[in-house]
Order: sequence, then C-alpha cells, then structure tokens
Amino acid sequence: MKLDRKEILKALETISVAGEGKNMVESGAVANVITFGDEVVVDLVLHAPALHIRKRAEEDITKTILALVSPEAKVKINVKVETPHKEEIKGKAIPGIKNIIAVASGKGGVGKSTVTANLAVSLAKMGFSVGILDADIYGPSMPMMFDVESAKPLSVEVDGRSKMKPIESYDIKILSIGFFTSPSQAVMWRGPMAAKALNQMIFDAEWGELDFLLIDLPPGTGDIHLSIVQALPITGVVVVSTPQAVALADAKKGVAMFMSEAINVPVLGIIENMAYFTPEELPSNKYYIFGKEGAKNLAEDLAVPFLGEVPIVQSIREAGDFGRPAAMQTGSVIETVFEEITRNVVEQVVSRNENLPATEAVKITTMAGCSSVKK
Repeated sequence: MKLDRKEILKALETISVAGEGKNMVESGAVANVITFGDEVVVDLVLHAPALHIRKRAEEDITKTILALVSPEAKVKINVKVETPHKEEIKGKAIPGIKNIIAVASGKGGVGKSTVTANLAVSLAKMGFSVGILDADIYGPSMPMMFDVESAKPLSVEVDGRSKMKPIESYDIKILSIGFFTSPSQAVMWRGPMAAKALNQMIFDAEWGELDFLLIDLPPGTGDIHLSIVQALPITGVVVVSTPQAVALADAKKGVAMFMSEAINVPVLGIIENMAYFTPEELPSNKYYIFGKEGAKNLAEDLAVPFLGEVPIVQSIREAGDFGRPAAMQTGSVIETVFEEITRNVVEQVVSRNENLPATEAVKITTMAGCSSVKK
C-alpha cells in the first residue's frame, strides 16, 4: 500500500489546531508531509506550547488520517513549537499565588505524595485556596489520589493566550503530567524535556488566586528540583521521611541541598511518616516498626522544625487508592493528625515571611488556633 500525499493534505484540511480558526494546512501548522509506502511523517508547527494543545493536535492528525485516508497508515508526527510571545522570565512569581511550598523527600516510597495530598486537603478545610503541581514527572500519583485519573485539562483564553485550566477535585486545583499520559504509559524523557513540560504546567496554566501552591517533587535531588527552584521563588520546603536510617540519610541530603548557598530555600521543617503502628485492639500500644523518632532527632540535629508524625494507619493507604485523601474523614484520628501538622506548616510559613524577605506581599496570620490570610 502506498499513501498519497495529496489525500493526506486534503484530510488535514478538515481539522484545526485548538484556538486557531483556520484549518491545519491553511494556517501553516502542517509544515510538511512525507510518505514512505504505508508510512506518513507529518511535520507540525505550533504557536501554543501548552501540553494539552500539542497532545490534542497529534491525536486529531492520527485519527483523521486513519479515518479518511487509510486505517493501516503508520503515522509519525514531529512537533516544533514556535512561540510568538516572549518566554516567561524564570524566577518570577506567578501572579495570584501567595505561597509556594515544595514537598520533598530524599528517598522514594516514604509517602511524600500522600502527605502532599493530605496537607492540601487540610489547608482547604481551613479555608485556604490551594493548588497542587504534581512535579513527579516519572511517577505522577495525584490523579489517582484525587480520583481524577480520566480527567483532561481544558483550554481557556487569557489575555490572548491559550492556557491550561487545572482540574479541580475537593476544592483543590491540580495539574499533573498524569493527565496527559495513559496510566500504563511510561514517561521516558531526558532532563531538559521534563523541565520543559514542568515549565508549561507552571507558566501556561491559569491557576487563578491561590493562598498555597504545593509542589509534589520527585524523590532525590536531581534535575527537576533544580528546574523548580530556578523557575519559581519557593516560599519554603517541607521534607518527608520515615524513621529508618536509610531514609534519614537521604532526607539529610535533601535538607542540605535546599539549605546550600547556591539554592538557599528555607526549610520549613521535617514530617515523619510511618512513625509507629497502633492496632485497633490495643489502642494504647505503639509499635515503632521502622525505628523511633528518627526524623524528629534529625530535625533537632539539623536545627530545623519538626512538624509532626503520621502513624501507620490502613485507612491512609485505602483512602489514597480510593481517591479520597484520609484527612477528609471527619472526626478521624488521621484528620486530627494532619490538622496539627498543617497548622505547624502554616505557622512556619508565617515565621518565614516575617523574618525573611517575603516572596509575596500578602502574609498569613494565625490567631487563637485559627488561620487566615490578610488580603
């Protein structure tokens, strides 16, 4: 079978790039079409760098060629982005976002994403407006934790530019690379490509007004971490660790990175996850399966605040798998635990903004156990 280039161009005249009135051929988005037997290569030029626009254009081209030209065609699409506007200046605050909190861990598997999700829920229950940027490019988990795995961000027009509208779940705005890939699809990107995708989710998104944007970082101290601290003025970082020695060693490296002279991001404190286990039938007993108070001792050694400990509770795992963070369980032990930890985080943000050069003009205040934002 040999594909006809003219037929392919005619088929592509039936679709357009999101946000553009003309069809793909007329607008110049289709720069070239090359055929090799049953294979076709489409060179596509986009003027909007947003991930969702690129993905939709690729899907539309593939579906159209298979439907109107040949269902056996093998379609390859090369995308080049040419932005007519100036690039966002890295290091600038995002208008409308008052505090940006990075949640990090030196080691994987310590529950960093679970803590991020429950911190966000607790902040929202306190009356704050909250967003989550899932920056764990290679292992995004926020779509599952908030029961929005099948959701796709829509495009909105802002000041003549097409931007992503974050997905909302439980009053929390969320953006994740998981919204643009299938659950079974592995993200095989080198550092620069991952950084570019993150930049788009940061600067090409319509976050609106937020009191807190939580950034769920990948484990370790790599490219993504450096890209984030270069792109945004981080208010502070929260480090999550379990009590065991191997996790504490990695957590110590994470704290050292953020406190280094080159990075210089304030460390708001350390949270100890999986601190102990209490069986239902023995509510007064605590079993320190992974060690006792390891993260608390580390916080003291490093002279950073200890924000609290989260016990091993089956409902935390079940709630995350079900897509409803455990802190939403009114009257539960976990709600109380995360409420206390969240208040400690807020207090540290208050202290940070009062004693260090503020990244935002609006400060958070706490009064009589309640939290509020001065507007």
